[in-house]
Amino acid sequence: MAVITEDIKKEVRDIVLDFFAEECEVEKSEINDTTHIFNDLEGDSLMFLELIEIFKKKYNLNIDLKTIGKYSLKHPVRTIGELINMQILIVEHENNIINLD
Repeated sequence: MAVITEDIKKEVRDIVLDFFAEECEVEKSEINDTTHIFNDLEGDSLMFLELIEIFKKKYNLNIDLKTIGKYSLKHPVRTIGELINMQILIVEHENNIINLD
C-alpha cells in the first residue's frame, strides 16, 4: 500500500491528462475534471485498460483487472476527475480497492 503525496496526485493527474490528450487528439488544456470521457473525448474501455497498464508499470502495482472491474461496477467512472480519483485509489490500495466501501 502506497502513501499518496501531493506529488503523486499531481503525477497521476498529469499522466491521465497527457494520455487522453494524446489518444483523443485534443489539447491538454481542453480537458478538466468534468470532461466526460465518452461523450466529450469519445474515449472507450480499451483506453481504460491501456491506462491501467501504464500505472501498473509506473508504480509496480499488483492489481487484477477483475478487481478493478468489480470496483468500477459499484463506482462507475464517466469523467476525467472520477478517473483520476480511481487511479489514485488503485495506486494507494491496489487489490484492496474492492474493500473500500
